[in-house]
Amino acid sequence: MIAVTRLNGSRFAVNPDLIERVQENPDTTLVMVGGATYVVRESLPDVIALIADFRALVIAAAQSMSVGGVPQLSVLRGESDARESGSRSATGTGTAVTTPTPLRPTEH
Repeated sequence: MIAVTRLNGSRFAVNPDLIERVQENPDTTLVMVGGATYVVRESLPDVIALIADFRALVIAAAQSMSVGGVPQLSVLRGESDARESGSRSATGTGTAVTTPTPLRPTEH
């Protein structure tokens, strides 16, 4: 779910998988698959960034799962793993840089 803001300031979450399109003319409108529309304060680039961040979080959570396990809560919250707290990335944020795992296994 991504959290967005109505024009009156109230916040709500929407499933980005159900967004058919996002249009900006001049207000940003989310048009859902079922036909519902929501006018939000966020700009078009902001909504796109929220969706991209959500998808990255889903992939990170899936990669952190062991077979038959559950995703680490720190990954779901967007935090670095406690075991990685001693390591620093190139940006100095404390989040370790890992090699991405391919979504599909390569065939040999």
